[in-house]
Amino acid sequence: VQLQASGGGSVQAGDSLRLSCAVSGRAPSGRLFNRYPMAWFRQAPGKERQFVAAISWSGGSTHVTDSVKGRFAVSRDHAKNTVDLQMNRLQPEDTAVYYCAADSVSPPNTPAQDMSTIPSNYQSWGQGTLVTVSS
Repeated sequence: VQLQASGGGSVQAGDSLRLSCAVSGRAPSGRLFNRYPMAWFRQAPGKERQFVAAISWSGGSTHVTDSVKGRFAVSRDHAKNTVDLQMNRLQPEDTAVYYCAADSVSPPNTPAQDMSTIPSNYQSWGQGTLVTVSS
């Protein structure tokens, strides 16, 4: 599985950005993208990678961490094989490198609320895209 994240940039506090993760390939099991639960993580300078948002394979359930609730939303487009993270009302504390990740081991019908928030439980990662928010 190959993941390519894009859409990062430098913005002012209160602005919006939309990140996109393009997914291609199959898991060793042969599972296609549209059967992977997907997630976004972020890593600020000097800090550990932390969970941001998750979406089920169908896109029918989503989950975001409390610090971005009401501001960030995750979605997926099976026709385009992409997973997007819409980020609104950005704040300086949102500054980080954002990564998309695929879980090719958990059952495809895992609800987003039950997906892992631990980075090591995800098998495939994109290269990251930098988001910088200035006050």
